[in-house]
Amino acid sequence: MLNAVWVAVIIAAACWAVLVVAAVHVLIKLSRLITQTSATVSGLREDSDAVIARAHATIDATAGQLNRTDDITASMDQVAAGMAELTGRVTALAPLARLAAATSGTRLARVSAFVYGIRHAAELRAAATGARKQLPAGQVPAAERPGLRS
Repeated sequence: MLNAVWVAVIIAAACWAVLVVAAVHVLIKLSRLITQTSATVSGLREDSDAVIARAHATIDATAGQLNRTDDITASMDQVAAGMAELTGRVTALAPLARLAAATSGTRLARVSAFVYGIRHAAELRAAATGARKQLPAGQVPAAERPGLRS
């Protein structure tokens, strides 16, 4: 028969078995957690490598843009120097321009403009009559059509 000591040993053995089963269950859950954590860390490592590669590409592109900006800045310095030189030349020619403007209203300038106009009109007329001779009968040259001017 069972006495009190044996009952205590059986209860202790049952408790020990329950504790071992609980510990095994916790260890199985912990191993799954560690496996999932390793997979997540591997995925993050791959993603971070891709992000780092894109960051390097962006940095390289930015460096190229900065080099182009330096080239453009150097070109702008050359343009500014050219504009300064051009301004100096225009300033030097300003008295000549004032003289030309002052003399453009003289009689000689008016007469030469009048002679140029007559000569230009005569050349246009000669060209129109020469073109009329080459056209078939009944056609009017484009210069003499109504609403058109050359």
